[in-house]
Amino acid sequence: MPGFELFGAEERKEVNDVLETGIYMRYGFDGPRKGIWKAKELEQALCERFNVEYAQLTSSGTTALTTAMAALGLGAGDEVIMPTFTFVASFEAVLSVGATPVLVDVDDTMTLDPAAVRAAITPRTKCVMPVHMCGSMADMDALMEICKAHNLILLEDACQSTGATHKGRALGSIGHAGTFSFDFVKTITCAEGGAIITNDKDVYTKCDAYSDHGHDHLGGADRGADGHPHLGYNFRISELHAAVGLAQIRKLDRFLAILRNNHEIVKAALATLPQVEFRRIPDPSGDSCTHLSFFLPDLETARNAAKAMKAAGLPAFHWFDNNWHYFRKWNHLQEGATLTRFPEQLAKDLAAYQTKQFPASDAIIGRCISFPISLAWTDAEVRERAEKLTAAVKSAL
Repeated sequence: MPGFELFGAEERKEVNDVLETGIYMRYGFDGPRKGIWKAKELEQALCERFNVEYAQLTSSGTTALTTAMAALGLGAGDEVIMPTFTFVASFEAVLSVGATPVLVDVDDTMTLDPAAVRAAITPRTKCVMPVHMCGSMADMDALMEICKAHNLILLEDACQSTGATHKGRALGSIGHAGTFSFDFVKTITCAEGGAIITNDKDVYTKCDAYSDHGHDHLGGADRGADGHPHLGYNFRISELHAAVGLAQIRKLDRFLAILRNNHEIVKAALATLPQVEFRRIPDPSGDSCTHLSFFLPDLETARNAAKAMKAAGLPAFHWFDNNWHYFRKWNHLQEGATLTRFPEQLAKDLAAYQTKQFPASDAIIGRCISFPISLAWTDAEVRERAEKLTAAVKSAL
């Protein structure tokens, strides 16, 4: 699944380029860096790969989301509709700009249910944020229609689906902006890093400044000559991290081919069990195949299958019992636990989650298991794991 599984000479070469200059910061030091600008190269590579006008690197997927939200004008009093199934960073980013995360149910795509999105729209709604989970995509046609009808921002959290597409368009490039994570366990990695992509020059210009203390980067070689059109934060990526990502993005097609091959073999084996249903993929040809996600008849069966998989030495993500990815275990959000203080309206909004229930999402996530697909498996290992997975799931049925 993650790019670090195929880390090699390409990454070392790019990192060594930076080490030899001794300039690890992405801005300034024009002379001693000897023309080595890995972050700029990676941003250009992202634009070319995802067919967008602009890309801005950041220190993580979380800071990419926060930066994008700020650049899109989201803030106090605004509501951002997002799914109950995602990584905690999605709602953390919403809270970081003072907006209110409005959680709604997912459907059998394991992403936003368009009907639930429509039902959640209020006069305060400003943004819909689909999260393309586990390598695949949300129902973008339906979500684009909703956003257009209600004049809402569409911000794609594509942090878990780098390289996936919907009807030929890269995930992250479809909405007003899209974000990626390049942390250690993502499809391509910088070790730590993230990015925003967009076709909106104004959004890009704001992201560029916001992620670097508000610098407008118009001072040339002298950072002290930069203007500061607005406040910003230190969300910069380093040249060392960008160097790793530059080598990785050049391998993305290779990674996707391996993932899709391994995914097909494992799925074919599991498909021999009639009680198993697979996640619905709005555009199967665009699935990046980082995970094989499937549904079992009920919660108890899924729990037993996950236990059997782990006993067989296989990874098993049963999200219903996962602390990081499903609303049910987000106690800190439900309790409004913060080291600072929320504005009065936001605190009131969050208090509703103390009693909020999502039975439709429970019915989906409770029955779901995701099996991560490795880039590093040999052909023999793929088939061995497919057999073990099928046997483990069968034992729980």
